Amino acid sequence: MDIIKALESEQIRDDVENFRIGDTVKVHFKIVEGRTERIQVYEGLVIAKNNGGLRKTFTVRKISYGVGVERVFPLHSPRIQNVEVTRRGRVRRAKLYYIRDRVGKSAKVKELIRKKSDRKVKETTG
Repeated sequence: MDIIKALESEQIRDDVENFRIGDTVKVHFKIVEGRTERIQVYEGLVIAKNNGGLRKTFTVRKISYGVGVERVFPLHSPRIQNVEVTRRGRVRRAKLYYIRDRVGKSAKVKELIRKKSDRKVKETTG
């Protein structure tokens, strides 16, 4: 068991977890097609996070041509270049699965607006 923990601790990344559920994020994901590699940006709403050490995942949902598309990303994957937050969301739930049944404006999440003093404290500490 200690061998597994040692291997996992080497592969865990600490630079990507800066988002929460309800945030709109852009995931820069490396795609390998034959011999070529390219970075594909997947932008959507984070509706779930599953914790499990190295196997930690998050689910991003977007609407593509009127159809809802969800994709599960492993957080510590070497294929994820970075995750940038475009919009902070204000939610009161841990999982936003109810968004799947909503259409139009009701499928949106309110934006989290923080005071300037809160932002300065966050930037200096985190």
